[in-house]
Amino acid sequence: MTVTKGIFPVAGLGTRFLPATKAQPKVMLPLVDKPIIHYVVEEAVQSGIEDIIFVTGRGQAAIENYFDLSFELEEFLRTKNKTGELEQLNGISNLINPCYIRQKAAKGLGHAILVARHLVENEPFAVFLGDDVIDSRIPCMRQMLNVYERYHCSVVALQRVERAQTPSYGIVKPRQIDERLFQVLDMVEKPSPEEAPSDLAIIGRYLLTPEIFQELADTAPGKGGEIQLTDALRRLLKRQAVYGFIFEGTRYDTGDKIGFLKATVEFALRRSDIGEDFRAYLKALAL
Repeated sequence: MTVTKGIFPVAGLGTRFLPATKAQPKVMLPLVDKPIIHYVVEEAVQSGIEDIIFVTGRGQAAIENYFDLSFELEEFLRTKNKTGELEQLNGISNLINPCYIRQKAAKGLGHAILVARHLVENEPFAVFLGDDVIDSRIPCMRQMLNVYERYHCSVVALQRVERAQTPSYGIVKPRQIDERLFQVLDMVEKPSPEEAPSDLAIIGRYLLTPEIFQELADTAPGKGGEIQLTDALRRLLKRQAVYGFIFEGTRYDTGDKIGFLKATVEFALRRSDIGEDFRAYLKALAL
């Protein structure tokens, strides 16, 4: 079955970026001149995901407004004959077929996915975490779809991390199939370095079969009183195989201040309009 739907859980409070996130969603913070979420949505579109389901929370109307038409602004640009800017805005509003649903309480990633169950029904679907921006020649989700089309099982994106970082991730116990592909034998949510079964961490891309919904519904709240997707995936392992794939590309954790700054600098340096001047500025600053 073709995967056409993607869930974007964006209801987080963004506490690591306060006070900036007091009045705007964290995923709307800009990397140069586009919000974080735009880059992630572009990955979905380039991977063939047509229907985007945003799971939002209170105070996140900015996400809806961003992907909607802006009549007043577009009319202003039209009267000023700013055709380039107008085409850019039209490209954003025509980028996706969006749907918005509210997660009424912060009960974890698993709960956020479960909220969208009736919109996905009995189809496989993708999950994109807005904090993770992945720069790659072939979109990360497209790479994962290639695995899904071969095995027709759930696939999680993997990245090797330092042992000291394992308490920040879900870590898998793997059985290697080839250089980048593993069968997941087990997974542990945020283990200590001593308890971690490997150095392979799950990052913010998932390709899930619809059976995960029942497992989420049957999963009791775990760490922090939240419904953990990792716990539901462990339950799914008893029914179906789950694969892990080390994607090709560079992942930027924009949910972390240092990760956000690194992404901003590197994306700016790649720009044809400002990259050269910005590089010169950084060189002068380093002297």
